[in-house]
Amino acid sequence: MPLHHQPAVIPAHPATIRFLHWVWVYAIGCMVFSGWEIYNASPSLPFSFPRWTGLGGWLGGALAWHFSAMWLLAADGVAYLAYGFVSGHFRRDVGIPAPRAVVRDFWAALTFRLGHRIGHYNAVQRLLYLGVIVALTLQVITGLAIWKPVQLGALVAIFGGYPIARNIHLATMFLIVTFVIVHVVLVAIFPRTLVSMIVGVPAESKSRA
Repeated sequence: MPLHHQPAVIPAHPATIRFLHWVWVYAIGCMVFSGWEIYNASPSLPFSFPRWTGLGGWLGGALAWHFSAMWLLAADGVAYLAYGFVSGHFRRDVGIPAPRAVVRDFWAALTFRLGHRIGHYNAVQRLLYLGVIVALTLQVITGLAIWKPVQLGALVAIFGGYPIARNIHLATMFLIVTFVIVHVVLVAIFPRTLVSMIVGVPAESKSRA
């Protein structure tokens, strides 16, 4: 009798990645908005953030939100790195792209010829994801330096002093926010990616007996 082949459903994003992604969204949101409230209490540059964008209501409340979210972000980051290495996610999906591939995909994106397949990361996406991982790592390190500048004096010195470490922390925050904005715009262009990150839309099907 002939065998009937049924497609094996392969989710675009594993459940672990989806869970860690939404934890990351929550933690980053809390840290950014509470960070703006903290910054407004003692601006280091000639500007401040709109008061309605702050989280915490006052400096003490903002610090409580910021530190709570910091530990959540750190735990989420460690879990993501562990999963990425153990499962092969980094090697398979987020490997370092070749410069030629980045240029090729970037030009294709500029000319609106870059194809999009849910669950697949093109060279530009891989470069951006690697960049935001580095930015988040730097954000955590500079955050620790300005949180405990006396106890971690050696770490502060590496960044050239407390004011410079604080401004690096602020600049890195802007890079992360820029990444989030670009990410949200791309999701708006390809709304199926949002569905796939919530329920795991199949990336592809594989025939099996």
